[in-house]
Amino acid sequence: MIEQASSGNKPLHGVRVLEFGQIAAGPFAGSLMADLGADVVKVERPDGGDGMRSWPPLSANEDGDAYSENFASLNRNKRSITADIKSAEDIKRLLQLIKSCDVVVENFRPGVLDRLGIGYQQVSAINPKLVYCSISGYGQTGPYAKKGAFDVTVQAMSGLMSVTGEADGNPVKCGVPVGDFCAGLYAAYTVLARLMQVRAGGQGGYIDCSMLGSLVGVAALQTSEYFGGGKVPQAMGSAHPRNAPYRAFKAQDDYFVIAAGNDRLWAEVTEAVSLPELLEDNRFATQALRSKNQQQLLELLEPEFRKHTVEYWLQEMDRRGVPCSAINNYPDILSNEHVDHLQLVQPLTLPNGVETKTTAFPVLMDGFDFSIYREPPPLGAHNAEVEAEWLGDGGAAS
Repeated sequence: MIEQASSGNKPLHGVRVLEFGQIAAGPFAGSLMADLGADVVKVERPDGGDGMRSWPPLSANEDGDAYSENFASLNRNKRSITADIKSAEDIKRLLQLIKSCDVVVENFRPGVLDRLGIGYQQVSAINPKLVYCSISGYGQTGPYAKKGAFDVTVQAMSGLMSVTGEADGNPVKCGVPVGDFCAGLYAAYTVLARLMQVRAGGQGGYIDCSMLGSLVGVAALQTSEYFGGGKVPQAMGSAHPRNAPYRAFKAQDDYFVIAAGNDRLWAEVTEAVSLPELLEDNRFATQALRSKNQQQLLELLEPEFRKHTVEYWLQEMDRRGVPCSAINNYPDILSNEHVDHLQLVQPLTLPNGVETKTTAFPVLMDGFDFSIYREPPPLGAHNAEVEAEWLGDGGAAS
């Protein structure tokens, strides 16, 4: 059992968050705040809890008691309570907790919590300082508000899939669920911005965070390309619409990536491949021309890259200051010496005693040391504890 270490040095110490989160977007927003010291209490249904609790990999102890590592990755540093949100008695109990907290995060379908009596309009009347954030696929209003959403469908809707994959390939989603996680990031960021207003004497408020809006938001370069010239951004594999050579190349044994994003770096690449005459080739005289003619550039460079191994080219490009990388898989990067230096991989004990690992809060900050001060919670493990602290004699959230 993890010691309940003091969170007094954490930036969000004392902030109380009630999370009605399921699967990814809401729980990720909650996990960001929990990692920074907020007391995040996860509200789950009694019959199984968050659906991610059943997602593999399920790590079992000697007694066969299994716990989802997917769930653990998004729910460490939180507490869990159970509530049947269709029960009038449980809703009454939740309203008391909401009255005592600073933030509510939820990612139910639009309108669900309103119908149950714990939507923003109902709860802001009893807690006007409350910051209430709803995360959904397409937002709370508009033509698509009631439309079902999962990460892949929002990737398709947002335009992201149109620029992902090879130009002549089938539609490809990003391998990381960026719709869920970008929405979680935007939600947590905006919650804290509004919370600053509250702490400065302002009122609470409502935040409507959509996965669609989040993915359109992070596509600023693609949307500005369209706004600026009417050009429809296209899938280009690993290549870049405005930079070259800036892509994956095939070496003797595998692929690697270089990003020669300016004239100086381009000159280094020509020297590395022993083709200095390319500097005098009018097709490649500027960054814009190299980008325009990057297929011809690929045909000239790749035969040279195929003469040596990835390791050779990484050493050569590093020596010349050209940004480069092998194409790592997750075992590669999670055991990487620099990831180790950044302490991005941390030990984690599951509630069933199984020892595993997780990734840390990835941003370094003076005066803050990331820690797992609460193991991911068993379902409903903190029902009595949270009620005693939040509704008792004014004891501070731990």
